[in-house]
Amino acid sequence: MSAPIPEPYTLEHLLEIIHTRYPAGTDTSMVELAYEFARDAHGDQYRISGEPYIVHPTAAAIKLATMNVEIPVIVAALLHDVPEDTERTFEDIRREFGDDVAEMVAGVTKLGKVQYRGLDRYTENLRKMFYAMASDVRTIFIKFADRLHNMLTLDAIPEPKRRRIAKEVLEIYAPIANRLGMGEFKGQFEDLAFRYVYPEEYQRVKRLREQNLKMREKNLEKTIKRISQDLAAESITPIEIHGRVKRLYSLYQKLARYDNDVTRIYDLVAIRVILPKVADCYAALGIIHRNWKPLKGRIKDYIAQPKPNGYQSLHSTIFGEGGYIMELQIRTLEMHESAEYGIPAHWRYKDDNLQEKKNMRWLKELVRVQEDLKDKEEFFEHLEEVKLDAFSDRIFVFTPKGDVINLSKGATPVDFAYAIHTEIGNKCVASWVNDKIVNLDTELKSGDICDIVIDKNRKGPNPDWLLFVKSRHARDKIKDATRHTMRGWFMGRRDVHSRRKRVRENRTP
Repeated sequence: MSAPIPEPYTLEHLLEIIHTRYPAGTDTSMVELAYEFARDAHGDQYRISGEPYIVHPTAAAIKLATMNVEIPVIVAALLHDVPEDTERTFEDIRREFGDDVAEMVAGVTKLGKVQYRGLDRYTENLRKMFYAMASDVRTIFIKFADRLHNMLTLDAIPEPKRRRIAKEVLEIYAPIANRLGMGEFKGQFEDLAFRYVYPEEYQRVKRLREQNLKMREKNLEKTIKRISQDLAAESITPIEIHGRVKRLYSLYQKLARYDNDVTRIYDLVAIRVILPKVADCYAALGIIHRNWKPLKGRIKDYIAQPKPNGYQSLHSTIFGEGGYIMELQIRTLEMHESAEYGIPAHWRYKDDNLQEKKNMRWLKELVRVQEDLKDKEEFFEHLEEVKLDAFSDRIFVFTPKGDVINLSKGATPVDFAYAIHTEIGNKCVASWVNDKIVNLDTELKSGDICDIVIDKNRKGPNPDWLLFVKSRHARDKIKDATRHTMRGWFMGRRDVHSRRKRVRENRTP
């Protein structure tokens, strides 16, 4: 990986980004005040890398500004290390900047105590992360920006601590970023940590990627130019068309699945076509397929059926210039920014359906659970179920067409069916796993090929499935579909239980 380009981590650069990316007239007075407050609080403190300390919170704030987060989040980012590293207190921040900013800073401070200390501590660390997210997910964004800048200067830290921090980022921060649909953070975290956690593999994959890119870059440029011309000929004007090179850690993981055969990696380079409307996306796909031969079985519609974390895009694999196979990704600007930045991107597209965004459903559930429970201890005890759905060991199960479905360990064919589509789950009647018919409560394993048999005339799911499904998504969909019969179902079970009890009581000893 090439060294990161030095950034002008200054107040002027931060204000320039806000003035460029935010609505005209956005008030930056609190941002300027927070910068001055932090600069004065940190005084003559310096980081291990030799930079004035104020550079670090400014870098975090700049990263967040490029994501168009709310101004109070930028203010909190500038102040996030003040209570921990200076004589200024949370009360000083509360007095100057209000309760909202002070609470975010307090949340980031709590997250600073979450570290990777082996598998025995991993679950507890994740619980703490969950609690912070349920309290205010914005603290995660600030902590991500904070940790990202720390990773860029990790060389200044002694080796043992450097590797521990990198492993923590790879095993805690990157998975959480993925679950929040924040692809930009996930990718940067993985690549920056990869370099320190697996240095030999990092260098090997880096060399392999560079060797293959030399042959493909010119063809990529030619393909992009021709696609632009093809779309223009049909009066479709993209917002942007650009090439994307597969990240190193993602390439490392994929190579491991393909016996290190890089020729089987079709998305080493990808072309992203960003368009104004959803209708343009489907029209563009048709035009490109008319002019460029697609690879059979590689067309995926994640717009109609988004991934569990909310990711949306049309994917195809085409034979580009020179016969090189490359992936094609077509999406709207909102979908693109959502894929890169996750939940923060939705703040730019506020509408009445915001709370129904798929990648916020599980977060809403955490908040509801927290409100229902009386204290933190009880809250933590009840988080185990949610933790399993979001962050514990995952399994990867294949559809008959070769798509990979990411499920929690212990998932069943019913979980698999609902992960594909709600109607597939609701109308599921049987399942085949590795060409053998199995019960619907069978535990799936990584590498299984699962085929769901549906009955189009089926009215809905069996409430009994609630006894064995693992994912919260499947449980929610089953409950939604059977809500009108749920009371009768539970009453029926209670009657059966009562009858059995009476039989036992009347039985002659």
